[in-house]
Amino acid sequence: MRLSGFAAAVFAMGAAFAAQAQTIYPLNRAEILSGSKFDFKVEFPGAPAEADIKVTVNGKSPAQVLGATAKFIRNEDGLNQSAFWIRDASIAAPGQYTIEATSGGKSAQVRWEVFGTPKGRVARNVILFVGDGMSVAHRTAARIMSKGLVEGRYGGELAIDDMPHMALVSTSGTDSVVTDSANSMSAYTTGHKSCVNALGVYCANNARSLDHPKVETLGELAKRKGKLAVGVVTNTEIEDATPAGMVAHTRRRADYNDIVGMFYAVKPEVIMGGGSPNFLPKSVNGTKRTDDIDYLKKFQEAGYTFVSTATEMKAAAGAAGTTKLLGLFNTGNIDGALDRRVLKKGTVDRFPDQPDLPDQVQTALNVLSKNPNGFVLMVESGRIDKYSHSMDPERAIFDTIMLDEAVRVAKTFAAKKNDTLIIVVPDHAHAVSIIGTYDDALAGTTPREKLGIYDKSAFPVFPRDGNSPYPSSVDVPRRIALAFGSYPDHCTDNRPYLDGEFVPAIPGNEKNVMIANPKNCDRPGAVRITGNLPASAAQAVHAADDVILTAMGPGSEAFRGRIDNTRVFRVIATALGFGK
Repeated sequence: MRLSGFAAAVFAMGAAFAAQAQTIYPLNRAEILSGSKFDFKVEFPGAPAEADIKVTVNGKSPAQVLGATAKFIRNEDGLNQSAFWIRDASIAAPGQYTIEATSGGKSAQVRWEVFGTPKGRVARNVILFVGDGMSVAHRTAARIMSKGLVEGRYGGELAIDDMPHMALVSTSGTDSVVTDSANSMSAYTTGHKSCVNALGVYCANNARSLDHPKVETLGELAKRKGKLAVGVVTNTEIEDATPAGMVAHTRRRADYNDIVGMFYAVKPEVIMGGGSPNFLPKSVNGTKRTDDIDYLKKFQEAGYTFVSTATEMKAAAGAAGTTKLLGLFNTGNIDGALDRRVLKKGTVDRFPDQPDLPDQVQTALNVLSKNPNGFVLMVESGRIDKYSHSMDPERAIFDTIMLDEAVRVAKTFAAKKNDTLIIVVPDHAHAVSIIGTYDDALAGTTPREKLGIYDKSAFPVFPRDGNSPYPSSVDVPRRIALAFGSYPDHCTDNRPYLDGEFVPAIPGNEKNVMIANPKNCDRPGAVRITGNLPASAAQAVHAADDVILTAMGPGSEAFRGRIDNTRVFRVIATALGFGK
C-alpha cells in the first residue's frame, strides 16, 4: 500500500518513537574495554512493572553476562519511568554484544563492541598532553612566534610537531555537533562518548548529577588494573573539566566540591593546578565548600606533600621521600605564560611564585617515575582554551608555546628509554584562523586598514632574549592576525591587550543580552563589531572542526587517518595492556 506524504511521516514518527521507547546505556556502537567497569541501565518510559519488561544480552540474562545482580526501580526519581540497573558491570570476553529491551510491545536494541588487548603491554608509561581548545591556527601561530618565519621557512620545529604519527580527531558528542571540554575529555579517559557537561557518565534521566550511569576512567583503570602511578597536571583549576576527566563521574562538570572528593577517592600520586578554595572547609575564609571537610588535611594524612608555590614544588620534587604530591598554586586558574613572564598581569601580584607548566611536568616525572610499575600522566595547557574564549590571541599563543615546552620536557624524559607513549591532542577546536598580519606601517587607523593580506601579509618579527622560545614583547609593529570565527558584540583595535585579559562583552540592561565592553570601545582605532553569536553569549565558542593529534613512542603507530576521540582511550588501554 502506498502511503500519502502525511501518512508516511506519521508512520515514520511512530516507528522512531517505538525504536526509542526504551533507552539503553551504554549507547549503541559503544566500544567497551574488556574487564573495565561500567553501569548498565535501561530506562522504560511509563513506569511499567518489573514483570512487564524483559532485558537480554546476547539472548541471555544480563546478570549472567555482566557478572552482577540487577536492580529494578519502578518510577525512578518520580520521573514516570522504570529503571533496570546493573552497577559495576563488566564483560571479560571480547566480541560483539547485542542488548535488547522490551516492554508493552515496544522494543529497543543496541550493539556493543567489547575489545581486548591481545598483544599485552607495550608501553611502561603514557603521557597524555591536552592542549585545551588548541586548533591548527594555534599551532601555526606558536611556530611563527616561537621559531620565526623567514622567506616562507620556519626557524625550527615545535616539539609537538616533531613526532612520527598523526591523526585527525573528531570530537562531537552524543547530543551535539559542538562539544565541551567535559564530554570531550571524558571520551579520552573512558572510551565512551557522552553529552555536554558530563564527566565519566552517560547522560540518563536521573534527577541527581551524581546518579547517572558511570564508566570507569583512565585514572581508575591505571590504579586497579595496572597498579600504575597516576598524575594530573594542569594550569587551570584542578576541578575543571579536563583534569577532572581523569577521576570524575558527574553529569554536571560544575560539581567542584564533589570532584575534589573523587580525586581523594582515586588518589593520583601527583595532583597539581589551581582551585584551592574547594579543598578548604566552610569555616575557613575564602573557601567554596559547603561542608566541614578539610581535604588539604585529608590528603596530607594520606601521605601527600602539599605545596603552594613553585619554589616549594621544586624542593619537594628533589626530596627522595616525595612519592605523593598535591600542588595548589592559585585560588583560581594559574596565570598564563604571557602574564607571568612578560606583562605581570592577572593575579601575578597576589601569586608571584606560580610554576610554569614545563616545571610542573618535570616535577611530576620525578615523582611518578619512582613507581616500579610505570605511570599515566595527564597534562593540560588549559588556558589556550580560556584565552580563545576571551578572544585574546597573544595570551593563547603564549600558552601554546608553553605546552610545547612541556612536551619537550617529556620527550627528553622518554629519550632515555623507548618505553613511554606520548600523545598531544586538543579536546576540541576553536573557530580561529590566521588571515594575515596587522601592520602598523600600513596607512589608516582601523584594524581592517592595518590588516595585510596575501602579498601584504609580511612576516612578523618578535624580539627575544637569548634562546628563549618566548618573545620578550608582543607589542610589535607587525603582528599575527589570528581571527575568530565566533564572537559576541565587541569593540577591538586588534592590538595586544597589555593591561589584562581581553573582556569582549559585558551584561547590558536587558536580561540575557550582552553588549560590547565600553572599555575597549575607547581604545584608539577601535571599531565596533556586531556579533554572530546569540545575544546571550559573552565570549567566543568552541567549533566542531577536527583537531590534530601527534604521537610518538610504543603504541603510537595506531594513530593514523581520521579517528573518533574515543579511539585515543583505546590506543592507551591497548598500549598498557589493560584488556589482557
